[in-house]
Amino acid sequence: MELKGQVAFVTGGARGIGRSIAGELASKGARIALGDLNLEDAAATAEALRAGGADCAAYGLDVSRAEDVEKAFEAVKNNFGRLDILVNNAGITRDGLLMRMKPEDWDMVINVNLRSVFLCSREAVKIMSRQRYGRIVSIASVVAFMGNPGQVNYGASKAGIVGLTKTIAKEYAGRGITANAVAPGFIVTAMTEKLPQEVRNQMMAAIPSGKFGTPEDVAHAVSFFCSPGAGYVTGQVMHVNGGMYM
Repeated sequence: MELKGQVAFVTGGARGIGRSIAGELASKGARIALGDLNLEDAAATAEALRAGGADCAAYGLDVSRAEDVEKAFEAVKNNFGRLDILVNNAGITRDGLLMRMKPEDWDMVINVNLRSVFLCSREAVKIMSRQRYGRIVSIASVVAFMGNPGQVNYGASKAGIVGLTKTIAKEYAGRGITANAVAPGFIVTAMTEKLPQEVRNQMMAAIPSGKFGTPEDVAHAVSFFCSPGAGYVTGQVMHVNGGMYM
């Protein structure tokens, strides 16, 4: 129970990777705040975690809106008294080739995937700086490093997370705050299951380990960065992709 008593806020925590991260941190003793646009699903996840013995609360949250983010962090601080861990997990895709991409699809992905990391991290460091302790972990992607046709907006947003993470790490290392990123490869989620079988076969052929990852694989990597043992690790990216990118 190495995180016992600590408070972790997981954005996009209602389903998929976010839900697995919340469950993993809860299993280490952390108290969990879930933020998600779908409050109904977030509440169901929170109820499931409480049934397993965790202290958990759910908050409706549009991570792209500064007002929503400020209110959510104030609520977490008021309800839990502190904030030790922020996991920036919320993300979407709106795929399309560069020439055909609508500006609104570019803006939406950048706002949800990248602007949200800025907004949430900004609020988190206000609390963590006073504590002289904090862990910020953001979910990037293998696409940030390899690129992927049809995902110019997604790739740009995830690459931006890497640069933002390294800058936060340098700015706040002296205050006991670490900032790191996890870059998943092909992870089996509801989002990736919608891909055509031909695309899935192509992806599999590019993975040396010969298998797709699971949300739990990502959650274990996030858990390491959140742990006391990672106190001297900051500004780093952990690749979780079965060898897809090295």
